[in-house]
Amino acid sequence: MNLDDYKVSSKIKLKDIATKEVIVDAKKGLKKIRKKLSSIQNAMYAEGKFGLLICLQGMDTSGKDSLIREVFKDVNASGVVVHSFKVPTELELKHDFMWRHYIALPPKGKIGIFNRTHYENVLVTRVHPQYIFAENIPAVKKIEDLDDAFYHDRMERINQFENHLATNGTIVLKFFLNLSKDEQKNRLLRRLNIPEKNWKFSDADLKERKLWDKYQFCYEDLLNRTSKENAPWFVIPADDKPTARLRLAEILIKELEKYNFTAPELSPKLKVQIDDFKAQLNNE
Repeated sequence: MNLDDYKVSSKIKLKDIATKEVIVDAKKGLKKIRKKLSSIQNAMYAEGKFGLLICLQGMDTSGKDSLIREVFKDVNASGVVVHSFKVPTELELKHDFMWRHYIALPPKGKIGIFNRTHYENVLVTRVHPQYIFAENIPAVKKIEDLDDAFYHDRMERINQFENHLATNGTIVLKFFLNLSKDEQKNRLLRRLNIPEKNWKFSDADLKERKLWDKYQFCYEDLLNRTSKENAPWFVIPADDKPTARLRLAEILIKELEKYNFTAPELSPKLKVQIDDFKAQLNNE
């Protein structure tokens, strides 16, 4: 796998990027990689120098929830924390737009997964600018104040935020699950056709689907403006779920192996006493 095929390192157009890739035996491949991911997280925890923030974005039904479940199921449960950001609460709206994300960051040694992320603040709010008024920003008095410059300024604030994280030991990796409109239709129909899946369906999904082109424009803009070397975006073809999960896991492994996490050794003083410690325990 060539990382450059998925990494946003130059200007992209989403319409030119494939939404479907199929790997035979992707499930089997993922099973092997999961054990490696678990081992890396254990070493990262023992070393205690870095945390990992994984950002997942994608259109409705792109498979974020199931991807998290399948990719991280072998990682120590205490080593992974998932945050799914919904509509901001009253308390969250009393702070700046990044506050609720900052307090959810993973500590060193752990993996934090943002299922929908701080990028909703330049995505959903750009598609539905009226949402911004709930933030009570002094400079925003009318809808015309929410122009491209407003959102581009927010993107720059996000770049600064992620640069600050990287400088202080948080590895930031961001993944956009690139789903086709046809496949989204199939997945929505599946939710309607299978009774036990009905609970997943919302009529809001259909309303948002009508805004598909606007969402694609906003995604393309944010991907191009916020993919940086210390916080890169990767565009993952999402029409085939097993392949999407495998590709994301492969990218994680390749990126994390660069850090060569190593558990610390015992001090020389304790090392020479290992046999004594064993003896004490065996003679209890």
